[in-house]
Amino acid sequence: MASDASSHRAADDRYEKLGDHRRAGDSGLRLPAFSFGLWQKFGTDRSYATQREIVLHAFDLGITHFDNANRYGPPPRAAEKFFGEVLRRDLAPYRDELVLSTKAGNPLGPSPYLKGASRKSLLASLDHSLRDLGTDHVDIFYSHSPDLATPLEETVGALVTAVGSGKARYAGISNYTTERSHEAAELLRRAGVPLLVHQPRYSIFDRRPERDGLLDLAAADGFGLVVYSPLAQGLLTDKYLDGVIPPDARAHDSAFLSPDAIDDTYRERARALDEIARLRGQSLAQLALQWVLRRPEVTSALISASSTWQLDHNIKALDFPPLTDGELALIDRHGIHGTGARP
Repeated sequence: MASDASSHRAADDRYEKLGDHRRAGDSGLRLPAFSFGLWQKFGTDRSYATQREIVLHAFDLGITHFDNANRYGPPPRAAEKFFGEVLRRDLAPYRDELVLSTKAGNPLGPSPYLKGASRKSLLASLDHSLRDLGTDHVDIFYSHSPDLATPLEETVGALVTAVGSGKARYAGISNYTTERSHEAAELLRRAGVPLLVHQPRYSIFDRRPERDGLLDLAAADGFGLVVYSPLAQGLLTDKYLDGVIPPDARAHDSAFLSPDAIDDTYRERARALDEIARLRGQSLAQLALQWVLRRPEVTSALISASSTWQLDHNIKALDFPPLTDGELALIDRHGIHGTGARP
């Protein structure tokens, strides 16, 4: 555990490394091309010192948006507690430079109040998150998933209350269908709290935002997209190209990636994409990140890292020339929607 005194001085050139921030939809808020997600690698099963080093390095690289949720760990809320320690000990002097987000709505436990998007569940969870993070507000508060058992008006009303109370600066949604996203955006607009961002899964192997019209809706309704899993849980890296699953790979214990996904069909497609990347002088991961960021509707891509090297490597995706029409056509040929999807 770090000492109580801050030992971190942020890099003076941190705003020179990621280029201009991107405006989130029609709002005035700008986010970096890459945001840092604390989804799966910031629980109590990981080294605090390593986690801290990675987060502080991300900030030094110009990543100002840190994405959390009450469910992230393991166990639930562990990631928020971890970030709260880093904020208190190291990043407190830079709080006004940070965009902190959290979410509520996915199950935390058996209680009916520890799940769903009711007013009670969302607002109670937000209060708990603020205590864990050690801050009086988050910048973005999300409804983590749609709750069909709760009227959408109630869920939206809770987001409006969160913003109106000053406990959140902006409202967001995540994992909503296109139709429900539009309904939420309309309700929020009428309440005077425009929808800032939607957080969907999006990658070369998961093209639902293209197929179901979410990209078009974002442009029409004026909200940004902060996309998660742009590397498809590691399938769009070189980790599995040789057919061997490393002992520490996520495929062994993830609810979102099965060893069965690492089959001949996946390897054939991933190797073809890797060859496209190699011809461009970049890695498959860098190609995949550049691919999601090519869309103007995408405000930011969420990335995480197991090391500072991995973080440095991934953000270099911004250094390569734009993808050509020919390269995009080749990517479409081999980047088949549903590749590696868990049944």
